[in-house]
Amino acid sequence: MPERSASTSTLSALADWSSRLPWPGLRRTPRRCVNLALQGGGAHGAFTWGVLDALLDDPHLTFEGVSGSSAGAMNAVVFADGWIKGGREGARQSLATFWTDIGKQLPAGVAQGVGESMGLSPVGKLVTSWVGHFSPAQFNPFELNPLRDLLNRQIDFASVRAHCPFKLFIGATQANTGQLRLFRENELTVEVLLASACLPRLHHSVEIEGEPYWDGGYSANPAVFPLAFDCDTRDILLVLLSPLRHEITPRAVKDIESRIAELAFSAHFNREMRMFAHAVAFSGSSWMNWGRLERRLHALRFHMVDTSELTALQRTDTKLLAHTPFLEMLRLQGQQRAVQWLNLHADDVGTRSSLDIQKYFT
Repeated sequence: MPERSASTSTLSALADWSSRLPWPGLRRTPRRCVNLALQGGGAHGAFTWGVLDALLDDPHLTFEGVSGSSAGAMNAVVFADGWIKGGREGARQSLATFWTDIGKQLPAGVAQGVGESMGLSPVGKLVTSWVGHFSPAQFNPFELNPLRDLLNRQIDFASVRAHCPFKLFIGATQANTGQLRLFRENELTVEVLLASACLPRLHHSVEIEGEPYWDGGYSANPAVFPLAFDCDTRDILLVLLSPLRHEITPRAVKDIESRIAELAFSAHFNREMRMFAHAVAFSGSSWMNWGRLERRLHALRFHMVDTSELTALQRTDTKLLAHTPFLEMLRLQGQQRAVQWLNLHADDVGTRSSLDIQKYFT
């Protein structure tokens, strides 16, 4: 399959894809069917685990497409693999098994604290600081990656390629061009997932078909446009891990560096959502002048699980905290926020947007 990429111009991708769009309403999907856009964020991905767990508990909610980068990609593929093995309960169990195993990866003594105060211990901070002074070739010359073994142990990639129940869009960044490549469900391998989560300061680049790849978050975190134009379902649920707004401006050098890194991983997503908001506004409200692209844009319905005022998700240092108590806390918070969204907005699915993208992204 030829690769699909989005460079700095998402608008050009929209123009190209709009020529293949069906007229809205020609194909019917379940009324409460959503596409999922799953953001990456290291250990913070356990929040998404909790969100998915709550969504799976609603038998009236179905899914068509899932897009994700980095930890979002992990959640997406584990979700699909579990569904193949045992439907909703299989997906819930697979997510629980995956994140339980992730929680066993952190060496003893690296974490400290309880509740919202959990974080890296002085030893953990020293190790992460020390690692940052070396390239992966120096720090890890033998390319040891326990995540590879975990993924191969849990996910049946051949089964996902052949029987995936959802349209998957797994983002990875071409290291030499900076462009996004979206891997589809029939292309999935362990290398694709490792590429989507490859932080170049920690891991060797992952080579696929002769091309080196880095974390998909650098070019899309996550990509939303394939959910809008490659899926019949018009409802897109955003599960974000990076706050849309911080209340405190960083001043210390370390805090500034952390904010810069966070901005690098959210810039493409924010720009893409801003483009959607501007495109809808620019097309106007008179349907008589709409073409196929305008009709599709106006038919989209956006939703978002609220992550405001969650202290743990606002701390970039805890993205490395693969510590079971911390992951369980995030899972519980994700469940609670997803249940709140379902109680307030489940009936909006198939009817109206519950997220005002003009307000949040313009």
